[in-house]
Amino acid sequence: MTRTPRPKQGCFTATYPNPDWQEVPCTTAPRRPYQPAGRPTPHTVGHGVDFSARTTQSISSAVGSFDSVVGITSLTGPDGDNSYSLQLNTIQFATSACDSTSCQGFQQFIYSNSGELFMQLWLLNFGPDCPTGFFHFDNHPNDCTKNSDSVTVPVQPLANLGQLRLTGTAVSGGLDTITLSTGSTLFSVTTPDSDLNLASNWKFAEFNIFGDCCGSQVNFNAGAAMTVRISVDDGSTNAPTCFPAGFTAESNNLNLVRPCCPFGGVLPAIVFRQSSNPDATSLCAGGTSIGDTHLTNFNGVLYDFQASGDFLLAETDSDFVVQTRQQSGAPRWPNASVNKAVAMKMGESRVALCLEPNRLIVNGMRRSLGNGMSLSVSDVTITRKGNVYLVKRPRSGLLTATLHDGWINVAMTLGVDTAMANVRGLLGNANGNAGADDLASRVGAVLPQPISFANLYRDYGESWRIEPGESLLTQLCGAPRFEAGIPERPFYANDLNRKDYNRARSSCVGAGVTEQALLDACILDTVVLGDKAATEAFVRANPPRHVLQLR
Repeated sequence: MTRTPRPKQGCFTATYPNPDWQEVPCTTAPRRPYQPAGRPTPHTVGHGVDFSARTTQSISSAVGSFDSVVGITSLTGPDGDNSYSLQLNTIQFATSACDSTSCQGFQQFIYSNSGELFMQLWLLNFGPDCPTGFFHFDNHPNDCTKNSDSVTVPVQPLANLGQLRLTGTAVSGGLDTITLSTGSTLFSVTTPDSDLNLASNWKFAEFNIFGDCCGSQVNFNAGAAMTVRISVDDGSTNAPTCFPAGFTAESNNLNLVRPCCPFGGVLPAIVFRQSSNPDATSLCAGGTSIGDTHLTNFNGVLYDFQASGDFLLAETDSDFVVQTRQQSGAPRWPNASVNKAVAMKMGESRVALCLEPNRLIVNGMRRSLGNGMSLSVSDVTITRKGNVYLVKRPRSGLLTATLHDGWINVAMTLGVDTAMANVRGLLGNANGNAGADDLASRVGAVLPQPISFANLYRDYGESWRIEPGESLLTQLCGAPRFEAGIPERPFYANDLNRKDYNRARSSCVGAGVTEQALLDACILDTVVLGDKAATEAFVRANPPRHVLQLR
């Protein structure tokens, strides 16, 4: 219904399932500025701090919505409780409506929860004499502003935030349109695209919930969190870029959670979280299992897990399962282990990468994949770039397996569906909080603090061990040729002899690894694996939020 053109310029409403737009009387949009951003403020969303979708081709339409709204019990804005605006904003752009190179256009698609839906158009730095139809706000003497008509929308209760969808469209030579869906009812207003010629210049889209005008802030209660989605149509299936900036002066008090997650496909979009918790983690936060064997879970907790055998790395349900096979470094390094294989089930597809010999197994068959080549099986795509294999399924996420001489580094990025599901396994949950529940057994038992060697390897580790009958690794790579077990004691960089330690430390620091937890892991791997590739794995690694080291 949103894509159905409005019959003419004006104000309209439609109610599902009737697809016809019914013209309704237009009202006058509020004469108040939803002004462009100035200098960004740290951390909280708005006033320049935000994520925006950036495309390489012109956007014809963009949709802002919330994938999830969690823990919101109160919202206070400039006019009291439940006072806010939803804004879909462009970046400042060159427009033929300006008469100088210093002038730029700026367009906002706005829903004010005072009950008004309209567009606000700006000619920034135009000068003291505005074009017909434009006016000055007192605090913007050189900027010219124009409001479209407005359509009245019932004030939306807090409980309906998750149902709201704000859509902006731009048609060259035609009409620009704003549409708000409140569930089954849609409201819409149009204005001529020729006012700013947005259709030819729209390559950035910001969407969020902000204060209702005038640089104001909307404040949520503690415990509030939202997942924001900005979908864009630029005529391609390419994933938009997550551009780390916003364009409005209004703001909210939530923390912007990095990184933002870009998705391509039929509905290209960026997705990101904002939360009252300053330590929340992203939906696409990655988990890794690298070297011998250092795990960083989805909430940023780093810990060593040196057991040998087949283990559940991550799982949501039968459609998303990842397992790894760890082998002890005995006899030389009996208290260390490395990944020898990784297997995954994504939808109906089963994929494994196995060493000795190196091989790719897809649905039980060995497949050959040349460098730079890809193959698709059902909705899963497998790509090889040198010694790196990428396995991707839309909305489920991306698994990267880097094959070295004797070990495999595994990295996972959760997609929207998996990140919002109940993730479990050695890589923990993905609830955004680095807490005690990150290390919980298969039956949900949280390990007591401080965590002991027995707690980690017997209570926790053994619960995530995969039995032969449920092992994708055994089905695809064959049965392990070694005995499963656990190390005799913890093994860290400080357990190395000084000569090896100092040599490896110089190599890691010289490569640019300085964060202490990553440096310790780098030193251990450089000595045990004896390969400069072990050092390189930590050069671009993100510092952990918390480090678990057994005493």
